[in-house]
Amino acid sequence: MDKKIAFLGAGSVAEAIISGMIRSEVVNQEQIIVTNRSNQERLEQMKNDYRVQCTTDKKEAFRYADIVVLAVKPNNVKESLESIKAYLNPNQLIISVIAGVTTESIRTKIGIDAAIVRVMPNTSASIGYSATAITAGKFASEQQVRLVESIFQSIGITTIVEEDDMHIVTAVSGSGPAYVYYLVEAMEKAAIEAGLEKEIAYKLITQTILGAGEMLRQSGETAAGLRRKITSPAGTTEAGIKRLEEKDFQTIVIDSLKRARDRSMELGKN
Repeated sequence: MDKKIAFLGAGSVAEAIISGMIRSEVVNQEQIIVTNRSNQERLEQMKNDYRVQCTTDKKEAFRYADIVVLAVKPNNVKESLESIKAYLNPNQLIISVIAGVTTESIRTKIGIDAAIVRVMPNTSASIGYSATAITAGKFASEQQVRLVESIFQSIGITTIVEEDDMHIVTAVSGSGPAYVYYLVEAMEKAAIEAGLEKEIAYKLITQTILGAGEMLRQSGETAAGLRRKITSPAGTTEAGIKRLEEKDFQTIVIDSLKRARDRSMELGKN
């Protein structure tokens, strides 16, 4: 792909996408330019780590970009879009990774009928394992959506969803890695408290998470079915599962996802 891509925002999600795109060789470093509000130190870090172009000059970053990636925090959307809308034009493809903010809201704020495609990747993009949901705005063509798919397929899997579903997607796959990491934190703590060395606990738990994910992906069985297969009557796994049930583990997870979804909706409204 020989298009110039400008990133507004240099946070963890932008870094994960940039890292994944470069790693998969979908673009060259020279094609990417990054800017943010004022954090020069962060831009220097991105420049040193990925050899991409970095600038605080919004005009330089966006006037000649073919693709604009909006990767700012939801609470900074209005101010951030105000700072670049003078340098945008209807021929550019705008990709938004902003949680909760609709394509129509972005179109209204920039004041042009641009092609906007909203995506929700996750930070696993940096190693090529993102799960990215994609939804097209009013003026995005099928060809442009396919282009976005090809970009994000280089850093993981993609799926097309309705825009109304992006709130729950944000809760499930956008925030999902953090839930897994939180679970791993608890498992490590339990293992270490029981006397296992930290390095051994980390190695075993990491491989366990990887193996469980691959079993879900490759076996064709449901999570419930796989769980039942390793839950022997009166065994160790059953004892652990019963404790999770006593603590309403599933209810806690469901409530957590609902709260994350609701927060996405709140961010969109604000």
